[in-house]
Amino acid sequence: MADEQKQAAVGEERELTDKELEAMLRKSEKVTEFPEVSFDEFTVPTWEEWVEACNALLKGAPFDKIMYTKNYEGITFQPIYRRCDVDDILPTDDYPGTCDYLRGATVNGYVHEPWGIAQYCDETLPADNNELLKDEVSKGTTVYHIGLDSATRNGIDAKDAEKLGDTGVNITTAEDMNVLLNGLDFEKYPVMMYTGASALSMLALTVATLKAEGKKPSILKGTIGADPIGELLRSGKCDLATAYDNMAECIKYAKENIPKLRTIFVRGDVYTDGGAEAAQEVAYSFAAAVEYIRQMEKRGISPADVNKAMTFCFNSGANFFIEIAKFRALRVVWAAIMEAFGVDVTDRSINVHGRSCSFTKTVIDPYVNMLRNTTQTFAAVVGGVATYENPPFDELIRKGDVFSRRIARNLHVMLQEEFGMLCPVDAAGGSWAVESLTKQMVEKIWAEFQKIEAKGGVVKAIGEGYPQAAISEVLEKRFAALEKRSDRAVGVNMYPNMTEEPLERREEDTPKLKKQREAAVAAYVADLDEKFLAEKLAQATSVEGAIEAFANGATIGQVKEAMPKGEETIVTIIGKHHWTERYEALRFDTEKYMKETGKNVEVFLANMGPIPQHKARADFSTSFLQVGEFNVHLNDGFQDDENGTAIEKCAKACAEFPYDVAVICSTDKTYPEIVPALAPLLKKALPEGATLFLAGAAPKDLEAIYKEAGVDDFISVKANCFQTLKMLQKKKGMIE
Repeated sequence: MADEQKQAAVGEERELTDKELEAMLRKSEKVTEFPEVSFDEFTVPTWEEWVEACNALLKGAPFDKIMYTKNYEGITFQPIYRRCDVDDILPTDDYPGTCDYLRGATVNGYVHEPWGIAQYCDETLPADNNELLKDEVSKGTTVYHIGLDSATRNGIDAKDAEKLGDTGVNITTAEDMNVLLNGLDFEKYPVMMYTGASALSMLALTVATLKAEGKKPSILKGTIGADPIGELLRSGKCDLATAYDNMAECIKYAKENIPKLRTIFVRGDVYTDGGAEAAQEVAYSFAAAVEYIRQMEKRGISPADVNKAMTFCFNSGANFFIEIAKFRALRVVWAAIMEAFGVDVTDRSINVHGRSCSFTKTVIDPYVNMLRNTTQTFAAVVGGVATYENPPFDELIRKGDVFSRRIARNLHVMLQEEFGMLCPVDAAGGSWAVESLTKQMVEKIWAEFQKIEAKGGVVKAIGEGYPQAAISEVLEKRFAALEKRSDRAVGVNMYPNMTEEPLERREEDTPKLKKQREAAVAAYVADLDEKFLAEKLAQATSVEGAIEAFANGATIGQVKEAMPKGEETIVTIIGKHHWTERYEALRFDTEKYMKETGKNVEVFLANMGPIPQHKARADFSTSFLQVGEFNVHLNDGFQDDENGTAIEKCAKACAEFPYDVAVICSTDKTYPEIVPALAPLLKKALPEGATLFLAGAAPKDLEAIYKEAGVDDFISVKANCFQTLKMLQKKKGMIE
């Protein structure tokens, strides 16, 4: 394509119609002509023939059970996707950035503007966070993503903060904000800041700081936004009426003074951190957004203006194809919602910030989180996010360090610079599988959203506990799948790394930091004119009034106190979890017991026969029991020779140490001969109360025989790993 055409197609995309853009692309000077390829020499198999071939490979295993996979969203993955099954839904006439926005929020995808790299900066002290923000930008980050601590988000001064610096920087005064924003180039880089239930104080502080530096607030772009319903579900209480009033004030002020800044930040974290599946996350987030639209309409703000003021944050989870489908589907659903509110087609697009899901991360073997982040980031990018945050792999353990931040940030850089992810527009578009999953995700999201609407809206639904109960149900399903290892968390409930050295937590010296913050704030407010400040605080219910109050020395606590008070809504919270927490607690119980007593659950492997005979079952049993960090004693197996029979030698070896557990490992073919003879001897050799397992699931006709011989239970893919390990811990006295 000629340079002029490139400039016209990319640099001035908003001035072109879809037809004009298509025509220009067709006139490209560099069109590669590919010869037609005939597949006539190949015989296309029928569905029945393909199934027959699969059944031959399955060797009797049920096709319908093995080849179809149902996920938490209630969508069943097909064994194969065919063109004939999706002909009616392929987006043959759709273009990115138009209509229902299925194929992307913008015409050119990432060609014109890459997704924003929005790495979260969470240092506690304003000066340290400022340094981190600058360092991140110098190394590839393209969004100033400022993390606030919980005290700041809740309008609590540093002196009253209980968890100062827990999730980010602590800000109390305009001086703090001046230190935080010093030297940041807002003309070049957008800002991102989640502010809790209200954005008014942080917006006012930011504007006051820019004005004090002689800069126009209009240079700001990005998001300084609130999500009061999200905060309601996190903390269990929120003054929604005041939060809505503040939201309206921020929208009006930003529209007039900072047109490129969004002031609502609807976050799906509260749902996914509770265990929600993808459709629930999107549906409940949209339900909250719709509530904001309705509340803002009451305050004189149009749905179109609310949409322009809104950023959504959705989490990219562990199911790769479902996540791609989710990010595509949510654009369609939101466009439909906007259409229902009468918003013009050009204003129906959604602004999506993505984040790798914390719920799927692990504390144990945390380096595997790098792999999880990679697939999750890739899925979100293929799905078409506007900005993305890839948290450090050690986020569940500590604040990131130089290494973990570099690894997280560079994943973006590699995808953009080395893997060519800026070139394709709607990279998954046309995929028979993804298009099918996208259609199903649209239906699932819409159905769940309609359930909320039928209950009278999200606040009423939350009041009766519907979303909380629905998410809790999914959470328990996730825990149950992990217990039985049908869901696999590498390094935790599968393939544990017994040589792992836990990461140093590097706990912050919070009391020391709090003293520093208190001293800084005290010095700033020491010589203020209290009477004059009180006059300014009386006007702090608007953004303009809050700007004046902060410029004259007010603290965020004082501004919050000056706000009108409404009745708080009280609800049941959605608790914060991560999927492997139960296994990790089990593992930590073992480590604690070992540290206190020097003892552990000792496991004897009764490996029968040569290595090829017992290895598969021995390896499986070892991994199964090492999940609890138990001490598994390995051996090369017991065989008949001139020194005795394998059974005799195995029983003798078992008696040489006070083992807590023994596991017979061999094959289904040899068990009928081995188990009846070996099990009684092992039970005699083991201390009283010890447990004897057989590796593998016994056939029903033999299970009773094996148990009569002394086998207590079976270790197999059908066993509940978590409950088995808990039982052994209780027997050992590790837990009550």
